[in-house]
Amino acid sequence: MTTLLLRFAGPLQSWGASSRFVQRTTENAPTKSGVLGLLAAAEGRPRDADLSDLTALRFGVRVDRPGSRIRDFHTAVNSDTGRVLPLSHRYYLADAVFVAGVEGEEAFIRRLYAAVDAPRFLLYLGRRSCPPSHPLLLEDDGSLSDLPLEEALRGVLWQGGRGPCGRGEDQRPPDDLDMFLDSPPQDTPDFQLRDTPLSYDPRHRRYAMRGVRASHVPASAPSHDPTGHLRPAPTARHDLSAPTLATDDF
Repeated sequence: MTTLLLRFAGPLQSWGASSRFVQRTTENAPTKSGVLGLLAAAEGRPRDADLSDLTALRFGVRVDRPGSRIRDFHTAVNSDTGRVLPLSHRYYLADAVFVAGVEGEEAFIRRLYAAVDAPRFLLYLGRRSCPPSHPLLLEDDGSLSDLPLEEALRGVLWQGGRGPCGRGEDQRPPDDLDMFLDSPPQDTPDFQLRDTPLSYDPRHRRYAMRGVRASHVPASAPSHDPTGHLRPAPTARHDLSAPTLATDDF
């Protein structure tokens, strides 16, 4: 098995699992439906495409920076009838950072990696109004791992010091990070979410329940060298054969 790790950082994110009518909520971490939808978009799949290969992937997410919950409102008018639609309240996570992962067969995971690297459709963090502020793929091929999902999530360096808006570079990691994984079928989950997508068809979206196991992992912060970005100055080279000026020349 191979694991694909993705970094989700942006000014705003929204990962709904139970949004209804005028209340569009967000979970505290990326949902399986949101992440699989992002992968489907990267591959260019239509909304009525089969999702069985994606839903078979084991999913997990680590909360590197929980962010803060904010509320906005949305108004709309039907362009054909002029009818004003009901005011809706929409919730977002501001300044949050997550590392999400999916585990599956190596060939399929590498195909998804290539799709994220060169996506067919625009990728966003839960809603179209939430573009990522950093690359989704980790540097130095860190997004591909031969480790199982849980070990891969535990081992990746803490990403929360990278401010989604260019801020927070001097922040220190907390002692522990929250982590949420698909619960094995034989285990009793800590909680359940209806966020396993069966169909993204806008005429009839369908989702199944998913058991989730919650845990904590220690944060592993990258080493920080304040002079690491500096480069040696070029050595000055003097042509000793060139004539020099004497003091008598002035």
